Amino acid sequence: MRMTSKELSNGILRTLAILAGIALILFLFYKLSSILVYLIISILFTLLGNPIVSFLQRKLKFKNTLAVVTTLILSILLIVGIASLFVPLILSQGENLSLLDVNKLEKNYQELIVSIDSFLQSHGYDLTNMLESTDVFSKLNLNFIPNIFSSIVNIIGNFGMGLASVLFISFFFLKDKDSFYQTFQSVLPENQKDKVLTSLSKISNLLSRYFGALLLQLTIIMILYLIIFLIFGIENAFIIALLCAILNVIPYLGPLLGMIVATTLILLSGISLENFADILPKALYVFIGMCVVQLIDNNFTQPFIFSKSTKSTPLEIFLVILASGTLFGILGMIIAIPTYTCLKVIGKEFLPNNKVVKALTKNI
Repeated sequence: MRMTSKELSNGILRTLAILAGIALILFLFYKLSSILVYLIISILFTLLGNPIVSFLQRKLKFKNTLAVVTTLILSILLIVGIASLFVPLILSQGENLSLLDVNKLEKNYQELIVSIDSFLQSHGYDLTNMLESTDVFSKLNLNFIPNIFSSIVNIIGNFGMGLASVLFISFFFLKDKDSFYQTFQSVLPENQKDKVLTSLSKISNLLSRYFGALLLQLTIIMILYLIIFLIFGIENAFIIALLCAILNVIPYLGPLLGMIVATTLILLSGISLENFADILPKALYVFIGMCVVQLIDNNFTQPFIFSKSTKSTPLEIFLVILASGTLFGILGMIIAIPTYTCLKVIGKEFLPNNKVVKALTKNI
């Protein structure tokens, strides 16, 4: 049966309206990306904090509000305790930077080259001839070094605002979880209620396994890093190892940032030209050792976490993290795997016959 011109025009208008609606929703998601990230993190935090709240209510007979406030205070104390470990490190490196004369370093860079060259020549490399044929250092500007800490202050400020938002939202999620749950159940269609509740149960189970495995991974990485730092006599070995392990939470980008941060901190500890020749080989050996740790992690620890706990292939994980990082930045990369796991569970329950969903959720 042939379509009339009126039916065709109506179909085109309907399609355009649907596309415009989708574009508007995507635009709102993009503009409100930070709020969405805060909501997702708050939900994950609520899942992690709920067992503590239940324990305080059941075993210690705390009232609901008191149990929630106590849980949040314990979380804040944990975060502050971890952050306080880095204060001596930041102060010591800040002192090193304050003693650094940038102008003198720029004028006398040849002394730095000689120090590096003497080390490399002892290993069979001639750096001087290579650098003399270029004017790279004539354009070198090291004024960025003292500005590092201003960037750190901005990052800390943004982190503090995000943390306050997450804690505020999580307070109400934890405090009113029962009313939220009852309201949520009451608005569910009767024919879909079982599917939704089953999805929530599976999501809770998978996320619990994921976060447990992630904590195990970070502990293993921290221990291996700590061993390397202690072997080479690095100052503040435990704090740097802990920092690098925390950065490892960021998929793919985090390990690289950890190696850069550790190497930079080691070089800053010997920023003066007199002992740079001793610090440089130590930093190189530590960097190589950290690369070995990442090889172990990438080939043993990560496959266990991603494949066993989330039931996803490495290619899926990579594409999801890449897309989430492009849309939402570093926070998006961190929450990409838990969010994708939730979507897979929901898809399996509500679209079990869809070919794409069946292919992605066959292991769930």
